[in-house]
Amino acid sequence: MSGHSKWHNIQKTKGAADAKRSQIFTKIAREMIVAVKTGGSGDPANNSRLATVIAKAKAANMPNDNIKRTIDKALGAGNADNFESVVYEGYGPNGVAVIVEALTDNRNRTAPEMRHLLDKYGKGLGATGCVSWSFDKKGVIIINNEDEELDEDTVMMDALEAGAEDMQADEAIFEVYTDPDSFTEVVAALEAKGYTFLEAGVQMVPQNYVTLTDETDIKNMEKLIDLLEDNDDVQNVYHNWEQE
Repeated sequence: MSGHSKWHNIQKTKGAADAKRSQIFTKIAREMIVAVKTGGSGDPANNSRLATVIAKAKAANMPNDNIKRTIDKALGAGNADNFESVVYEGYGPNGVAVIVEALTDNRNRTAPEMRHLLDKYGKGLGATGCVSWSFDKKGVIIINNEDEELDEDTVMMDALEAGAEDMQADEAIFEVYTDPDSFTEVVAALEAKGYTFLEAGVQMVPQNYVTLTDETDIKNMEKLIDLLEDNDDVQNVYHNWEQE
């Protein structure tokens, strides 16, 4: 896959990830509960959506005990959690495309909050499909190579043999891209070869990127991303801002 590295965006917009670890775990747990209820099974071998969330949880260093407790909770008869998936699309400063994936138990609370943030710091909430056409749904696996012990050609060969579509080397990381349907199989194959991941998930990857040069636009875009990610209902925020 040609194009700009998404990991730069992740690093800079989620720089406080360690401080937000409990919030991240809470959001993943919510996603896991929905996956179990939607898929009707607590076994990832029989529930591909759950398998995808578990891969994401492991990459985020969520303890196995937490994962098991969450699945058990979702399977419990007394669990009344009732979340629905909602996607909001809109525009940041200077027309930056923004996609927000949420899990909410109250649309009437979440929608006005999304509208307010996009109106205040961007160009507003748009109609369904207004920007998603310019993104591709891909499995994205980020492999750490900060110590430079991994050989690029070897990782590329292993990734392709595992079923990946492409790989990018970018400074201290390798970005592996897969078809969404083969994501869990690629994750399992790479784990079996001993690879560990900084991040793993099915994401919306921009086809093209937009740069911002105005300082006010940059500050507003950073604020928009931070506030969206801090919202308890928001699971994922995707955008096509190419940060320098």
